[in-house]
Amino acid sequence: MSKVKTPKPNFVSTTNACKLCTPLGASMAFRGVEGAIPFLHGSQGCATYMRRYIISHFREPVDIASSALGEKNAIYGGGPNLKKGILNVMKKYEPQVIGVATTCLTETIGDDVPMNLKEFRDEFGDLDLPELVEVSTPSYSGTHTDGWHGAVRSLVEQLCTAKVPETGRVSILPNMVSCEDVRHLFDICRDFGIPATILPDISETLDGPALEDYVKIPSGGTPVSEIREMSGAKATIEFGRCLPKQTGGTSLEKRFGVTNHRIGLPMGLRESDALFETLESVSGNPVPRRFELERGRLIDAYVDGHKYVFGKRAVVYGEEDLVVGLCAFLAEIGVDVVLAGTGARGKGLEAAISRVTDGVARMAPEVREAVDFHDIAAEAESLKPDLLIGHSKGYRYAEAWGVPLVRVGFPVHDRFGGQRILTLGYKGALNLFDRVVNAVIEKKQADSSVGYGYI
Repeated sequence: MSKVKTPKPNFVSTTNACKLCTPLGASMAFRGVEGAIPFLHGSQGCATYMRRYIISHFREPVDIASSALGEKNAIYGGGPNLKKGILNVMKKYEPQVIGVATTCLTETIGDDVPMNLKEFRDEFGDLDLPELVEVSTPSYSGTHTDGWHGAVRSLVEQLCTAKVPETGRVSILPNMVSCEDVRHLFDICRDFGIPATILPDISETLDGPALEDYVKIPSGGTPVSEIREMSGAKATIEFGRCLPKQTGGTSLEKRFGVTNHRIGLPMGLRESDALFETLESVSGNPVPRRFELERGRLIDAYVDGHKYVFGKRAVVYGEEDLVVGLCAFLAEIGVDVVLAGTGARGKGLEAAISRVTDGVARMAPEVREAVDFHDIAAEAESLKPDLLIGHSKGYRYAEAWGVPLVRVGFPVHDRFGGQRILTLGYKGALNLFDRVVNAVIEKKQADSSVGYGYI
């Protein structure tokens, strides 16, 4: 008998996309460089939209410059606006770096940004010019994570151009993680005795202290001098099992012979073990006792909390590598992922999830790439999840289904402190485990007429 074909949906539109604009990710990455200003070559609305998203998650003032193209520029080209915009940014901000990201408009009309920037350097070479780094980020062919990875690669390739003597440092390309995650990575490397260059370093630039006076460019970020010296690092460690083939790490390895260690986002026990084993190998130092204790506490928590979460069903969504890391973590604690979704396409998500959950997960989840929340909702409701894990855009579905939403990733708009959610390492896994267990307990407590004052 022939199989009955599932009818195709009678629409092609996207409803509440499970991704954000490509240049938004690039803007966030450029923001993690010392003295840098993100600059969008496109319409003014693009910069306004992205500033709104970034500010509401990080609760920090964020400036994103724009070449402010209009109808005339769409016909005659945006080169003059780009040059004028860069001069304005130089005058108002005095940046060390201007990170130029293209948009759908400039990619569609075919602006040659590298040529425009070369012309700018030739025309204004008598001025004290900042570093100009460009990245191609049309939103119609990617997601915000593509923009992030593209910007990191551009920073490495356009600022690190010569081999330098070995510095003894280790370069870490951490993927799209939180400010707290970056701070924790610095702590880990410091305890290992490893001087680390983390690119980008958003730990202070997107989560800074209160200041009496407004500063145009916040302190912090990866120093340009350290980016230039990444060719002399002992090794590069980049996080992600769904990364592009060509990244900042592969570029350093190919051009300068810097060994690139590609591991998954260190979420949960086993993926964090991979990070600490890599640092142990690179540094030649044993794992500090502090982290042995953190690992032990995590295992103890797994044992204590197992009865609350074992067999629960979860829908997971967000950036592709975050979804892989969450699946690895949830498999360890006995939560069945019934659906794993991402807005990205062609990232090998299913194979990556299978690899990190092999021998641990009780079931293989339904894995969906290039989905929007309409797709996720259509499938997830029938799967009867006990909880959702992902960013704030899943709230309406969690509310409709009466299940908890554990917020993680970007953006977190409807809760406070999204930029300080720690997920990496044993400490991050313990933080995430506490939040998952407590979400399940709170749901049981809220649904009970008794109230369960003791659980």
